[in-house]
Amino acid sequence: MNSPNDSFLSHLFELRDRLIRALLAIGLVFICLFPWAKELYAMLAQPLLATLPKGGQMIATDVVGVFLVPMKVALMVAFLVALPYVLYQIWAFVAPGLYAHEKRLAMPLVTSSVILFFIGMSFAYFLVFPTVFGFMSNVAPEGVAWMTDIEKYLSFVMSTFLAFGVTFEVPVIVIVLVKMHVVELTTLREWRPYVIVGAFVVGAIFTPPDVVSQLMLAIPLCLLYELGMLMARLISSPEVSEAPETKPVADIGMHDSDRV
Repeated sequence: MNSPNDSFLSHLFELRDRLIRALLAIGLVFICLFPWAKELYAMLAQPLLATLPKGGQMIATDVVGVFLVPMKVALMVAFLVALPYVLYQIWAFVAPGLYAHEKRLAMPLVTSSVILFFIGMSFAYFLVFPTVFGFMSNVAPEGVAWMTDIEKYLSFVMSTFLAFGVTFEVPVIVIVLVKMHVVELTTLREWRPYVIVGAFVVGAIFTPPDVVSQLMLAIPLCLLYELGMLMARLISSPEVSEAPETKPVADIGMHDSDRV
């Protein structure tokens, strides 16, 4: 019979092996993308380059920035490409400890969360970036050459991707909270005014100081909150109590011979 320590160690060894496999997958994809690191950064910088005045360009103030920044972009893309395999390794480690109904719920939620995160990043890249950069280009003072360092641009892009990716996870978060009975749907409806105010606060914090970009984060957040409540109501069903029936206390121990 295995001791608890042996069982714990076996889980640690399995976790180590699956982490190694996930890291190897990311590393392999990164090696394949390495020759196109410059092209990947150029693609990432396209929304900004398209709004710069004619002849405008980006700059690198760090000596090794022209090498490290494209490598970071290639690593980020490698992680996104290998993400399905990484999630599979996580799922294979966690799934044996889940009940059947938890497995049925977990897989669609994980899949939808990944898809929504990618949709949030795409929303930022194709809609938010052109709007924000166009606004910045128009408000630049006369005679000022508007250029940015490639490292700072990457930091801005990553933070914006993260902000919009997490924002688009709101439906999944709402569904999980309702299914785990942490919050009731009626409570979520009562929170609607506070969520709207919070959405605009979040938009003011995580976007540039212009009204358009703030609205482009706050409005989707509010709509996704409503979508999450709608989906939670559709997939929620009243639970049937499975508590065993008990006899009345007065009948316990009463035999047929004791009855009149």
